[in-house]
Amino acid sequence: MAYITYCDSPAFWQTYLHEPASIGMEGILIFNKHLLFLIIIIVLFVGWLLSFTIYYFSEQNNKFHTNFVHAKELEIVWTSVPALILLLLSTPSFTLLYAMDEIAEPELSLKILGHQWFWSYEISEFNSCQKKDQSLKYVCYMMVLDGLPKNKQGYFRLLETNKRVILPTNTHLRLLVSAADVLHSWTVPSFGLKVDACPGRLNQLNLFIKRVGVFFGQCSEICGVNHGFMPIVVVSLPTLQFHHYVMTKLELGQS
Repeated sequence: MAYITYCDSPAFWQTYLHEPASIGMEGILIFNKHLLFLIIIIVLFVGWLLSFTIYYFSEQNNKFHTNFVHAKELEIVWTSVPALILLLLSTPSFTLLYAMDEIAEPELSLKILGHQWFWSYEISEFNSCQKKDQSLKYVCYMMVLDGLPKNKQGYFRLLETNKRVILPTNTHLRLLVSAADVLHSWTVPSFGLKVDACPGRLNQLNLFIKRVGVFFGQCSEICGVNHGFMPIVVVSLPTLQFHHYVMTKLELGQS
């Protein structure tokens, strides 16, 4: 049996982006690859042009002077070509930007509230469940090293929380993000999400998780002395398992 290992958590000497787990992150990764290919071509061309100029127009290799000091045609070319390149890049860039901001009809809502220095969550509006008027509320703190299991295998220092956010796959989710005290930023790289949590303001965004996994993130806004100790852990489950989890929690009255 073949196993696929996804990069849903930081790795040593990591120089690449996380494996995409949402539609938005897939679009970001594809656009990044196309843009990187274009940048490499531009860098190679500019490097070749500089090397050619330095070698053939140096005093040692060319002792003949020229009166060439100005050319309107050349200025038109080196002005219009970068403008055309930027124009070509703007089309997929704006398409991706507006696609990520598009709001679909959500199956459930996840309310995220940033505090100094922990996150609180509320899962509500279960449109596909029978208990629409109930909600799950819980608070997530970072687990200290002494709180991790004794073997500590499969756990990440400074990234584990006492409770994990459980969300379904292949479901349109609505995230409502705000803060109770200072500015925070809810960030999960595998989802391609980085949204500011502002006191007195409610930010909304869409999320569609495509695969099962455990995803890690952190607060990305300097919010005080313990800014580096606000981890985020999201577990995505198949839809049926998530519904069973929600119904069990609501019936037991646990959060």
